[in-house]
Amino acid sequence: MEPSNLAALPEESSEEQNNQQQQQEVASAFASVPRRPPTQSSLQKYSPLDWKDYFDQEDDIKIPDTNDVFHVYMAGTEGPVVFCLHGGGYSGLSFALSAEMIKEKARVVSMDLRGHGKSTTENDLDLSVETMCNDVFAVLKAIYGDSPPAIVLAGHSMGGSIAVHVAAMKKLPSLAGVVVVDVVEGTAMASLSHMQKILSSKMQHFSSIEKAIEWTIKSGSLSNIDSARVSIPTTLKYDESKKCYVHRAKLEETEQYWKGWYEGLSEKFLSSPVPKLLLLAGTDRLDRTLTIGQMQGKFQMVVVRHTGHAIQEDVPDEFATLILNFISRNRIGPHGAEIPGIRWPSQLQN
Repeated sequence: MEPSNLAALPEESSEEQNNQQQQQEVASAFASVPRRPPTQSSLQKYSPLDWKDYFDQEDDIKIPDTNDVFHVYMAGTEGPVVFCLHGGGYSGLSFALSAEMIKEKARVVSMDLRGHGKSTTENDLDLSVETMCNDVFAVLKAIYGDSPPAIVLAGHSMGGSIAVHVAAMKKLPSLAGVVVVDVVEGTAMASLSHMQKILSSKMQHFSSIEKAIEWTIKSGSLSNIDSARVSIPTTLKYDESKKCYVHRAKLEETEQYWKGWYEGLSEKFLSSPVPKLLLLAGTDRLDRTLTIGQMQGKFQMVVVRHTGHAIQEDVPDEFATLILNFISRNRIGPHGAEIPGIRWPSQLQN
């Protein structure tokens, strides 16, 4: 397995192996506090963007009988709910640019998972698959009570594994579909031994949010500047002792849970009785179980070209179109109706 295939794991790592030399050069450029402030043009190019340009509202969901509060972003007023679960090290705003388009035909709810973004929990380091699945159920119940609308779970990387596990538990009667973004069990399991090295190779300290956004683009973690400008700020927190910004999620301290995210993922994915869509950023990532399942027509697969690990951020319009096509094709929604005006992209594969 070539290092470029490590992208099936969570943490903004899709291009880090391919661009190792480039990263080292970029990292050295930011290794110390800059002697002079960034230029105005640089500040403007990498300045944060407001989530309100993409989502309609945000909310803090307090879970009863706990001190857990999950931050969610919402968009749209009608249609099925696309419930988005981000990858490790990302945040709910990873789906911001996609939500702007999806909300024209469906509703979008994107949550900050435990230990990420603006969510706060009693134990931010408990990223076990069981705990995170329970978090999803708790948030859905808090928002919709006992009568949730049709739900399409859309998960990227680590979030994709959570989506699959939630579906496999069969505790959500209104579940109408599962979309998994660029994570496959075989590649993910093979990559686990490299993850600490990948995490430690990431730039750890930033003198400003603009510098963090700039590094994210120049390192190849994301290619869409606008997406980085809206999603990166909530993946950071300011460290008073170090007088700089650091990563919000402490993924390096959660290694004990990584195997549980991905072990048995392919079988669970195939066993889910709802329509399934797998989006991949490369053709060589299907393991044997999924290859057989795809040949048997058990799920729909689309290979999205010219994108990194975070498909929903790099090509948000294409991602949104694929989501809406999936909803339309499977007649997901309150009336099982086709969504008018949606056409298949030319690269769709069955």
